[in-house]
Amino acid sequence: MSAGVPPRPGRLRSLGAAFAGLTTRGRSFLAAGVAAAGCAYVLGQEDLLRVGLLLAVLPLVCVLVLQAGRQRVTGSRRLTPARVSALGEARVSLRLENVSRLPTGLLMLQDRVPYALGPRPRFVLERIEPGGRREVSYRVRSPLRGRYPLGPLQLRLSDPFGMCELSRSFSAYDVLTVVPRVDALPPLRLGGGALGHGDGSLRVLALAGEDDVIPREYRHGDDLRRVHWRSTARHGELMVRREEQPRRAHCTVLLDTRGVAYEGAGPDSPFEWAVSGAASAALHLLERGFTVRLLTDTGGLLTGPGGPDGHAVPAEAAGLLLDALAVLDHSEGTDLSPAYDALRDGSGEGLLIAFLGELDERQAAVAARMRPRGGTAVAFVLDADAWAGRRAAAGAGAGLRVLREAGWTALAVGPGVTLPALWRLAGAPGVRADTAAGGAAGGRTGTATGGRA
Repeated sequence: MSAGVPPRPGRLRSLGAAFAGLTTRGRSFLAAGVAAAGCAYVLGQEDLLRVGLLLAVLPLVCVLVLQAGRQRVTGSRRLTPARVSALGEARVSLRLENVSRLPTGLLMLQDRVPYALGPRPRFVLERIEPGGRREVSYRVRSPLRGRYPLGPLQLRLSDPFGMCELSRSFSAYDVLTVVPRVDALPPLRLGGGALGHGDGSLRVLALAGEDDVIPREYRHGDDLRRVHWRSTARHGELMVRREEQPRRAHCTVLLDTRGVAYEGAGPDSPFEWAVSGAASAALHLLERGFTVRLLTDTGGLLTGPGGPDGHAVPAEAAGLLLDALAVLDHSEGTDLSPAYDALRDGSGEGLLIAFLGELDERQAAVAARMRPRGGTAVAFVLDADAWAGRRAAAGAGAGLRVLREAGWTALAVGPGVTLPALWRLAGAPGVRADTAAGGAAGGRTGTATGGRA
């Protein structure tokens, strides 16, 4: 929630802005009063002079009164929730409080929102008594990912006679984060380690878990309760019991962001499908016990802080990943080699899930070499011709063929295909997926060559 009061400008500048806020009615009264006073002076009519002075002074008094009390209204905004998925709704609540000893006049409230969130919400509030409060709310939604600032809040004050209107802007604002849409994926066993834990999982040395009978030297910070006294007496120095715990299964989600690999823009574009797919796969694997990192074609990690291997902390990974994907855009690169270089050192184990744009044979060969040694690799490859409504060109499936020959489970992605259907197809044992896009969309299974997940 954000709150604030409008900044206080300089006195002369403030008075100038106040007189500039005279409405048509106020200007008419002022002009009529001056004209009446001028005629009274020429004609020598004292009664007409009094009327003219009254007409001229009334709007001036309204300006001074409104100016004197215009700093006594506070406003706040509450955004719930601050992070929504694409096409999801967020509720914005605005609250005004009159902290002065005088009632306000008619108030017109407007909150500034980006064009992508819709028209600017406007509200008309009646008189607020001293110490009184008013609350209004509106909803925003966006089909596009991004971070959208809300505010500052703008308030237009009016005196009871409608002679003057003053606009005020509060300084506080909030940020709405619109993250990619996340689809629920069916639980499958990909590469024999989908659960991330179990008897077949690798084990590593750690600071908690079952005791290991092999002691090691004491290190600063070790728990003294773990001291192994028998070994300490034998070696003549403090020895502590080593411990072990199950190692979390690793997965890398590779997202191809090359601008040359995608055509079109908007919420229904193939690039948005790939971003949503990467988010869905990463969150699904996190829930299944994997340690997940998100990698792009540039070789950069998007999952935020983590261990020395670049893997994010599980408790924070989901939020960090979605926030990173919310603002992700196309890269200017044309080659997948940076991603291959980033994977080369850590590709000895684990699961690799790739969401790739259009591939030619050269880029398909680079992607084929990314397959982890002894691990499983699944690729969802954009069918550019299908998305563009073109007839498939000769050799359009060369990229899929290269990946499958390298041991990948490679599935073509066409328009209207859902990731849960492709995910189920990728994990089905013995399924061959040459026409995966058509099979996933229509509930049929095609044929192909290559490895399986």
